[in-house]
Amino acid sequence: MKIPGNDSQPTSNQHLAASSAQDAAPSTSTLPVHDAIPFSRRILETLAITATLTLIVLNVGRLTTADIPVNWFTWFLIPVGMGAADFLSGLIHWGADTWGRESMPLIGRRLLHPFRVHHVNQADFLERRFIDTNGDVAILALPGLVGISLIPLETTLQYNLTTFCVSFLAVGSMTNQIHQWAHMPQPPWLVKQLQNCGILLGSNAHALHHSPPYTENYCITTGWCNRPLASIDFFRRLERGITRVTGYQPRSDEEAYQEKFTNNVNEKPSLTSIHGGS
Repeated sequence: MKIPGNDSQPTSNQHLAASSAQDAAPSTSTLPVHDAIPFSRRILETLAITATLTLIVLNVGRLTTADIPVNWFTWFLIPVGMGAADFLSGLIHWGADTWGRESMPLIGRRLLHPFRVHHVNQADFLERRFIDTNGDVAILALPGLVGISLIPLETTLQYNLTTFCVSFLAVGSMTNQIHQWAHMPQPPWLVKQLQNCGILLGSNAHALHHSPPYTENYCITTGWCNRPLASIDFFRRLERGITRVTGYQPRSDEEAYQEKFTNNVNEKPSLTSIHGGS
């Protein structure tokens, strides 16, 4: 029985509209994903993360129990260290986005490939587990943390140097995790408050990077350095200088990688489409 005004059967126009929408939607099966890490690598990264967290706690303990007067400059070095970590995260992010190829030995698959994947398939980043997300950065931070653990805290200079280094390495070692939180629709409550206060990179600020051609807002720890660097055209000037000296063109591999998936993916998923710009 057919009820007037409530046709349950789709018309030919509805068929066409559904077919067009299906064709336009990105197919997740065609999108690239990050490489799975082998068990031996997972063990190494687990040990590195454990050692990194342990050394951060030990060095903070050394600073809080040292018999050294703390003045305003010492406190000032904490955000300076955080800002330095943010700047370094931007420099590395820009370098990985702009130069090199996936086929390069050592860094090609482990460093450059995740950045290539990330611009084409942002949702894949949320599939990475804690160890895989943070292991590489922990390995890089570990030698620095070991080094500052050997600095005696006998003078104000030593104390201030250690304060800066602990701030720099503690926040820097969390860069990938902070980046992942900026992609989460609902990050942990405390993280969300820190994002809202501008202490950690938030999703709205990071969404500015995920607009083609992905050439702005590279800093992904606190995000503090993005505006100052953009105001002086820092990365474009750096690119022009490198091209002038070497002849290499920026983003040639990145653009080729994106084009490889353009035939199958008509609309790349954006940060805001994944979680509504929260």
